[in-house]
Amino acid sequence: MQARLDLMASPLAAEFGKHLVAAARVLQESALPEATQELVKLRASQINGCGFCTDMHTKDAAHAGESSTRLNLVAAWREATVFTGAERAALELTEQGTRTADAAGGVTDQAWADAAEHYDQEQLAALVCAISLINAMNRANIIVGQPAGDYRPGAFA
Repeated sequence: MQARLDLMASPLAAEFGKHLVAAARVLQESALPEATQELVKLRASQINGCGFCTDMHTKDAAHAGESSTRLNLVAAWREATVFTGAERAALELTEQGTRTADAAGGVTDQAWADAAEHYDQEQLAALVCAISLINAMNRANIIVGQPAGDYRPGAFA
């Protein structure tokens, strides 16, 4: 399988990608825990059906020390006992922020309040930006049909 468009071969797409990577670096330097960021990226990618990003964030999280148990349970986080209250709130916000077309009301006040119980304003800002950024990356990879499976941890570091 081959992508419809090589995003790195296009000067415009490559320049755009540099800005997305720069935005991701800002988030890496934020106070939002790295584990939470990876869980958010993985869950949004699963919902969106982005194989490339699901592969990438599963491998990056494992490489950073995340357990296989937690990674395997991200899609079923509501029934899993391995996530903290803060992570659960972040995953709920991720789901609602990703499924905006499916949820007539968008993100509920309750989901926001639950997240605000666990995260300060800067962490909430990072969470909103992380959800927005991974959704943008998912969509680009889905549109071009970016194949999944060959990613190596740290390839875009």
